[in-house]
Amino acid sequence: MYKSSLWKTSGHWENYADDMYAVIQRSDPESQQNEQKDQDEEYGLKPMNCPGHCLIFASKARSYRDLPLRYADFSPLHRNEGTGTLSGLTRVRCFHQDDGHIFCRPSQIKEEIRKSLEFVKLTYSVLGLEPYRLVLSTRPQEKYIGSIEEWKYAEAALVESLNDCGSNWTIDEGGGAFYGPKIDIILQDTGGKDHQTATIQLDFQLPKRFELQYQAPAPAQEQNGQLCNDRSLLNVEGPVTPILIHRAVLGSVERIMALLIEKYNGIWPFWLNPRQIAIITVNNSPEVLEFARQAKNIIQGFGTSNSEQERYLDKRIKTRGININIKVFDKTTSVSHKIAVAKSQRYGIIVLVGPKDIQSQTLSVDFSGIPNRSQYTDDILKKIPLKAKSHTVGELIKWEEIDCSAEHIDPSKQETKFSATKQSHIALPPEWLRSIVHELIKVYS
Repeated sequence: MYKSSLWKTSGHWENYADDMYAVIQRSDPESQQNEQKDQDEEYGLKPMNCPGHCLIFASKARSYRDLPLRYADFSPLHRNEGTGTLSGLTRVRCFHQDDGHIFCRPSQIKEEIRKSLEFVKLTYSVLGLEPYRLVLSTRPQEKYIGSIEEWKYAEAALVESLNDCGSNWTIDEGGGAFYGPKIDIILQDTGGKDHQTATIQLDFQLPKRFELQYQAPAPAQEQNGQLCNDRSLLNVEGPVTPILIHRAVLGSVERIMALLIEKYNGIWPFWLNPRQIAIITVNNSPEVLEFARQAKNIIQGFGTSNSEQERYLDKRIKTRGININIKVFDKTTSVSHKIAVAKSQRYGIIVLVGPKDIQSQTLSVDFSGIPNRSQYTDDILKKIPLKAKSHTVGELIKWEEIDCSAEHIDPSKQETKFSATKQSHIALPPEWLRSIVHELIKVYS
């Protein structure tokens, strides 16, 4: 939370106070009453992070060489939403947001907006949340700061960026924030209700109110976003006010999670599944338990495996830092019960480990729990049985280069489907399964 004086500087206290939670500072009980009144000051819980990021920008001298300067914050935010508007996870009073702020030069506005729109497109394509709508929200009729000329300039910059992105968009007259116009991304739930998620806002006002500056040659031309080749002007540096772009790609994390939960209904894409691999022991003999433990370590990249294979995987995909969620089912219950539990919990891959697997140094792997929603996933799963039959122990496991770009996700397969070509219980070495797992998540890396 921040002092009310900060929110007054930003304009939130005047234009956004109804949506904020105010907190009164508790004074020292030993202080005298008249002193206590002087010490009492109102605070406001953060509804957004922009004033704090403005303070960070102002904490040291900045040069045009430093820009664009990008900050991001996922800390909790609080907004006093009306009781009647609260709805599950889609609208709550305390939430988290990928709240980003870009401080840039006037000449960098178009490029930063373009990158932000591309970031949104990539993220929503990977999450399977397309299609979405783009909406330009313009100046409110009341409660706005800045001149109408500045608003028109900012709106024109967003219109140009939207036209260049190649997607259809609409206008929401008067729907902008009090400090600037914005581009909102709108998703629909399965019931057809609209939800605003991502947002890109262009702000000329907060940098002025916080007196933010950076040093640049030919400051007058720099402020207007003009290129200058006049050496006499370039020899003189002066202060310039940066432009602030508010950017949230997910928006409310709680809201985006609600939409994802509704969309996938528990059958998650493998890379997003919190329950990716279940290793089920056929019995609880020390040998079987140890082999299951070794297999888990190899799949996660912590065990011993072919160094050439590791170099190959690292070349294909940055395997370091990838967390693969694996659980070993080693309780003294029947195998059929363990499998039923793993399937009910929607594990993507189920691995059986028994005495025969120890002898062959392979795992019995079932891929039938992985839903197909991209051509890339289909191609990998179809190739597994063929490659397994032709593979020689100790041979480097290689995969053909398949188009795994985000654009390659097939819109016709956005609904959950399971391939009839997936063969259950294929015998694979642990290194093989590790290679397959990393190929399955490659498209999202």
